[in-house]
Amino acid sequence: MSAQRGSHGPGRLGVSDPSSWEADVVLRDGSVCHLRPIRPDDRDRVQAFHSRQSAESIYLRFFAPIKEISAKDLTRFTEVDQVDRVALVATVRDDIIGIGRYDTIRPGAAEVAFNISDHYQGKGIGSVLLEHLAAIGQELGVEEFVADVLPQNRKMMKVFTDAGYEVKHHFDDGVIAVTFQIRPTVRSELVRLSREHRSEAASIRTVVEPASVVVVGASPRVEALGHLILDNLLRGGYTGVLHAVHPTASEVLGVPCHPSVSAIGEPVDLAVVAVPASEVLGVVDDCAAAGVKSLVVASSGFAESGPEGQERQRALLQHAHANGLRVVGPNTIGVANNALHLNATVAPRLPKPGTLGLFAQSGALGVAVLDAAQRRNLGVSVFASAGNRADVSGNDLMQYFIDDPGTEAVGMHLESVGNPRKFSRIARQLAASKPVIVVKSGYSGYSVPPGHPVRPTRVPREAFDAMMTQAGVMRVENVHQLFDVAALVTSQPLPRGRRVAIVGNAHALGALTGDACLDRGLEVTHGPVSLAPEATAEAFAQALRSALEDPAVDAVLTCFIPPLVTADESIVSTVAQVAAGSDKPVLGTFLGMRGVADPRTGEGPGHVGSVPAYPMPEDAVLALDQAVRYAAWREADKGERVSYDDIDRHAAFAVIDGVLQDAPQGRALTDDEAHDLLAAYGVPVWRRVRVLSPDEAVAAAAVVGYPVMIKSVSQVLRHSPGLGALRLDLDDEEEVREAYGHLVTRFGSLGDLALVVQAMAGPGVACVVRSTEDALFGPVVSFSVAGAPTELLGDVSHRIPPLTDRDARELVTTVKAFPMLDGHRGAEPVDLAALQDVVGRVSVLADDFPEVAALELNPLNARPGGVDVLGAEITLARPGLRTDSDRRAMTG
Repeated sequence: MSAQRGSHGPGRLGVSDPSSWEADVVLRDGSVCHLRPIRPDDRDRVQAFHSRQSAESIYLRFFAPIKEISAKDLTRFTEVDQVDRVALVATVRDDIIGIGRYDTIRPGAAEVAFNISDHYQGKGIGSVLLEHLAAIGQELGVEEFVADVLPQNRKMMKVFTDAGYEVKHHFDDGVIAVTFQIRPTVRSELVRLSREHRSEAASIRTVVEPASVVVVGASPRVEALGHLILDNLLRGGYTGVLHAVHPTASEVLGVPCHPSVSAIGEPVDLAVVAVPASEVLGVVDDCAAAGVKSLVVASSGFAESGPEGQERQRALLQHAHANGLRVVGPNTIGVANNALHLNATVAPRLPKPGTLGLFAQSGALGVAVLDAAQRRNLGVSVFASAGNRADVSGNDLMQYFIDDPGTEAVGMHLESVGNPRKFSRIARQLAASKPVIVVKSGYSGYSVPPGHPVRPTRVPREAFDAMMTQAGVMRVENVHQLFDVAALVTSQPLPRGRRVAIVGNAHALGALTGDACLDRGLEVTHGPVSLAPEATAEAFAQALRSALEDPAVDAVLTCFIPPLVTADESIVSTVAQVAAGSDKPVLGTFLGMRGVADPRTGEGPGHVGSVPAYPMPEDAVLALDQAVRYAAWREADKGERVSYDDIDRHAAFAVIDGVLQDAPQGRALTDDEAHDLLAAYGVPVWRRVRVLSPDEAVAAAAVVGYPVMIKSVSQVLRHSPGLGALRLDLDDEEEVREAYGHLVTRFGSLGDLALVVQAMAGPGVACVVRSTEDALFGPVVSFSVAGAPTELLGDVSHRIPPLTDRDARELVTTVKAFPMLDGHRGAEPVDLAALQDVVGRVSVLADDFPEVAALELNPLNARPGGVDVLGAEITLARPGLRTDSDRRAMTG
């Protein structure tokens, strides 16, 4: 759809109709409200909202004591064009709890106003409305908001001043006149993300830290799902208040039953729903009436079961969010919190209490994850299964884990990622203080479980891995590796470097360990030390102490084969006791043992000084390598987000808007359009002139200046290495004519050669910079050295904007062909700073304009002293809504 336009200026290109502004938003207290454009049929709701307001609130909004809104004003308030006059309402249970609006008063400027229900003050509704109105305003060409505020209206002033914008205000005729630019600033972005974090973390606390729980569907039948969950809650010793709901039973498992949740007669934090799918919507309405805060829907029969179930799941989510509730599931195995002895899952036993937070998606894998943690003797703090992930996702759990003092590391099994951009930024915040280990089971559409709402993606697996690397996440291949790494990071200090000591009682095992270290880039700086098979526990302890005291050692790997004489339990206990006194990590390879060894017994879950045990050296080395990389990321300077003062966004907007007005579905840009768009972002493109005859080639050469080249930009020829469809270093008219004739004679049979004349660039290394707008990931920026590294070897690096300067540097330096840029075989290194500058500018352009569907700079000539962009191809398209936009909204 082409841009919407008002009488006061151009609209943001490609904006959809106002229904796309609808959103469910988590409020400050963790509850949910619905935002939507105001409608003419809201007249009665607006009047009812007004009637509930206090006299003070009415005066602060209208500057007058208005008891009832007139019919004329109701029409003016509810009938808006949603272009020059925009109005949103926030609702709960279809009641309006907040109204926000702006009216354009001059080109680029609009007057903004809010009215928040007295009963919902303090929940951040005004901030949410401002955030959404500002984003909509930018889409429709508004640059500045103004407002008149009474001096006593401190709450409204606080909404403006706390939003992070550069607010200017002055006192004029008894009111405070407020003015601010609505384009996001670094501070306003930080404020928005901080509010999102607090709200989403608060909403998950009602799920995993409930003071009271009700099991809806707590059947007397032992085989029923509700009976199983209630039994597990009782066996676990849940410390809160427990209720049960059954339509006829008086009690189940000794817990008195109520016919409905609302019949309980007191507030309930969490409802675990285990009734047939057809009855769930009625339960949601009952829970809403009773003031329940969150739902765990264990019932199946939703999106995983087919189209009818998908519609049922959509209705479930709409009902829940309309009533302010969050939903885990449906089709979930539940949630658990060892600190509260809360086992609201189908698993009969939980792992022991500990510091590892766990998240899984599908039920079967959730049970497997819990079972694996228990077998490994790993202690768990909180566990949650998302089921169909209709609402609560891994992103929400990470928001909670950031602040949870009982969780020191996080393990996640992801079968799908619905919002990777948001995942990346939240994971980065979490990983800054707590290790995050992720299993991602697949990359194709076939790996997405039935019922998971996921947009299609075209990015390669490497882009997902790059996103994990950017975020500091330890990505592993399977559940076994997840717990191998978790056993290390929850029981030992992080390594300070890659230097390793190896101590064992078998030469062969030490050699295997050393080879595994070298394969992963770890440095063996001590040993391998091989004691005699019959060595005593004290001898083993002495060798370990020697390794730990070596200043050239950052971590110790022990390798032990149980002999016939010495009991292996004494060795394990010795290793754990020695490790307890060190600030360096110690890992043990004890053949046949896997888990965490206790320093006192060699068995069971360890506490201070416990040592992770692995059955083979490769397992231990993989875990150590992951910890080393994570520790290095955590200590490294993360860089500053790239930004450029010389960018002309208005000029870029004009180019893109002009194209999409002419071709609403999008098209490829001409060379001149691509030149103008990139020039607006500080990326100059060398002029190339399309020619159709020798005379045109000569004329073009005179324009661009000798020496010149003639080359084909045909898609057939440019991607066919070795054909040589170009002629270089042409110094005069005669050489130009001869070169043109040669190319036509040699390649003319292949069709349109698309020959262009361009000035000759100096010697350098040809590179490729790309950006792609992906439906799932949003913008993805890629870099490679042109030619065989790109086309044959797939040597391409990827990053997800927004980039830091470190991201831009790593995008260039992590390709395997990087030595070609850094002085390979005595060549002078290229100007890496200039190359990274182009990469950064492309990333900002891609991040700013989702309409840039595909961009390719090829070739980009990197040389000592600068870079030359010799070719640019850009395709624009009508954008979809990004999964992580500049306004808070739940993506379920």
